Amino acid sequence: MSLESTYHVQIRATAYSRDHNMRILNTMAARAIPLVPRSLIRKISRRYIAGETLFDARARIDVLHAAGFRTTVDVLGETASSSDQAESMARDYLNLVQELGVENEPTELSIKLTALGLHLDESACVTRVSMILRAAALQGISACIDMENISCTQKTLDAFLKLEADGYPVGIALQSYLVRTNDDIVPLQARKSRMRICKGIYAEANEHLVNGASKDRAAINAHFVRHVTSAIEAGSFVGIATHDADLIDTLTDWLERERIDRSRFEFQMLLGVCEPLRDALLAQGFNVRVYVPYGHDWYGYSTRRIKENPRIAGYILAAMLRSPLAR
Repeated sequence: MSLESTYHVQIRATAYSRDHNMRILNTMAARAIPLVPRSLIRKISRRYIAGETLFDARARIDVLHAAGFRTTVDVLGETASSSDQAESMARDYLNLVQELGVENEPTELSIKLTALGLHLDESACVTRVSMILRAAALQGISACIDMENISCTQKTLDAFLKLEADGYPVGIALQSYLVRTNDDIVPLQARKSRMRICKGIYAEANEHLVNGASKDRAAINAHFVRHVTSAIEAGSFVGIATHDADLIDTLTDWLERERIDRSRFEFQMLLGVCEPLRDALLAQGFNVRVYVPYGHDWYGYSTRRIKENPRIAGYILAAMLRSPLAR
């Protein structure tokens, strides 16, 4: 081996060791998040959450729309524990629809079925969602049904199929790290269903995961690309939901090479995440939709996001050490 080759090997080894050590530290930081003062979590969360109220959300939405972005709005909260709680969430969505419909904004709803009682009564849940979608359709607002953990994947697909068959303007999110998505996507493509394709965030039993995905998130990129390209080729509108720059480069190259009309897809990103990349896509003329969550469950949402991305935990603990709150 030449001296130059040996040098490059050593550089790569050093970089790998540094990255590996940083991942370990960030993972440890994520596990320590319950010890972080709620006041600091709240401060950090302002970047990723529009606020607690509909008024807060509207202010952030207006700024994004003025900049040329589309939005999808989510009322924070998961897994209703009672029918009263599910009914309350339905009312929150109806209030959101009424507010968004005032000026015919380029937005859509993001709906988690568990928050509307999926685990309590599937029929009642679908009735609540139908009521929300009916009100939204009257205002020209569409929606996307979120995909949650594996325990409710089939129930979510069943509910979506009924809602879609009833003629509501609604799409479905699919998680490319799940093995079953290879089969679930086939009938959706046949019907040209509208889809949001993401990598997926929920920790599942290994048998449900794409090989290697549970340990290496990059392992699912090939599946993600296949799902996106095959769905677009089948005639579906696809929301490409990722912050992975390499993945976006691969897909934009394919989209340009195949001369796919930009009205047939959009990129989707979380509020406050990878903003330079988000802005660059918009500047290139791509449609970009930003996920805007709001509501009182800011702490639960924030801690879930931190556990999904341990790097954020590292930033938060570093901020805590610098903060007067920690002294």
